[in-house]
Amino acid sequence: MKKMFTDCRLVSMDTDVTRTEGYQVRDNHMIAVENGSILAVGENLPTEEYQIVSLENRLVTPGLIDAHTHIVFAGDRSGEFEQRLQGVPYEQIAENGGGILSTVKATREASIEELFSLALPRAKALMRDGVTTIEVKSGYGLTLDHEIKMLKAAKILAEELDVNISTTLLGAHALPPEYMHDSDGYISLVCEEMIPSAAELKLADAVDVFCEGIGFSPEQMAKVFQTARSHGLQLKGHTEQLSNLGGSALAAEMGARSVDHIEYLCEDGVKALAKNGTVATLLPGAFYFLRETQKPPIDWLRQHNVPMAIATDFNPGTSPFASLTLMMNMASTLFGLTPKENLYGVTRHAAKALGLNKKGQITTGFDADFAVWDLTSPAQLSYQIGLAPLYARYLKGVKANDD
Repeated sequence: MKKMFTDCRLVSMDTDVTRTEGYQVRDNHMIAVENGSILAVGENLPTEEYQIVSLENRLVTPGLIDAHTHIVFAGDRSGEFEQRLQGVPYEQIAENGGGILSTVKATREASIEELFSLALPRAKALMRDGVTTIEVKSGYGLTLDHEIKMLKAAKILAEELDVNISTTLLGAHALPPEYMHDSDGYISLVCEEMIPSAAELKLADAVDVFCEGIGFSPEQMAKVFQTARSHGLQLKGHTEQLSNLGGSALAAEMGARSVDHIEYLCEDGVKALAKNGTVATLLPGAFYFLRETQKPPIDWLRQHNVPMAIATDFNPGTSPFASLTLMMNMASTLFGLTPKENLYGVTRHAAKALGLNKKGQITTGFDADFAVWDLTSPAQLSYQIGLAPLYARYLKGVKANDD
C-alpha cells in the first residue's frame, strides 16, 4: 500500500554533517512511501492513490539506531557495583567470582528462551526511546554452543518485536576459564569454529574483537578479522578503551565499519579512520559508569572529518543504560558534542557503523524507518531526559507496536 505522511516537521539528516540542511526543521513536509521505501520527500506532493497519514505537525526524524549493545545476557552485577563503591578493587571482585566471568557463568546456564525473556525489556526500553534498529553482540558465552545460543536469542528478538536487529559475533570478548593461559588457542577456536558456524547459520552480520591489554592483541585481532572477511562478515572493533595499542588503525586498514570506545586513540589512528572511512563509535555510558577521565579525541575526529556514532553499550558491567537519548545528553555534557552531532551519531553515522546503506536518513530510496516526537526542536533530544516525548515509531512505513 502507498502511504503519504503529511504535516511533518521534518528533520531528514540527509546531508553531510558539515552542512545544516539535514538537521534543520522543514515545516509542512510530506513523505511518500511504497513497499517500505521512501519514494519522495517534499512539499505539495501529489496524493492521488495514497493513503493519507497526518502526523499533525509533529517532529519527524529517522528512527534512532543503537549501534553497540550487549543486551543478551543473564545474571546481575548490581552487587559488584555496590562493592566497587565501597572500595573493593575489581581484581578482588573477579577473584571472588565477579566481573565478566560471572556474566559468562550465568549466560551459559540460561536457555535461549531465558536469554530472550531477559533481553525483551531491555530492547523495549530502547524502542520506547525512538530506536528502530539495535545492534546486539554475543560475547558472554565464550564457547561455540553458547555464543550461537546468544545470537539465536537475538534473532528471536527480531522475530517477536517491531525492531530491526543487527547481530555481531563477539567471541573474542574475553578469555574463558578453560583457556585462561592459552589466548592463542582460544583465538583458534573463534576462527576455526565460531566464525564458520555463525556465518553458515546466518546468525551474524559482523565480527567484533576486544583489542586491549586485558583482551586480545592486535595480531590476534587481525587473525580474527581475516577469518571473518573470508566468510563475508563485516568487521568491528572494541579498541583504544584503556590504552593505545594501535588496534583502531589496524581495524580501519582491514576495512572495519567502526571502532568503538577509542578514548586513547592517537592522531595517527584518527587519520587511519579518516583514510579508510571507518566510523568512530563513542560510548559515553561506559566512560561515565567507570568514572574515566581520558576522553575520546573529539577535536581530532572533527578536524579529520571522521563520522562519530553514539551508542549505549548496554551491558551488565560497565554501561547498564537502556536509553540512547541519555547517551546523546552524555555525549554533550561529557565529550562536548553538539546536539546536531549527536543526532547524526544515532542516525546517519550509526547506520554507516553497521553497514546499513538504506537507514539513518529520510530521503528517496531509503527505508521508511522514522520516529515521531512531541518536540519542537531536535536539540531537545539531547537536552531533556525522562519525559518520554516519543509519539510513534514507523518501520518501513508501518506503525510499530511498542507494547
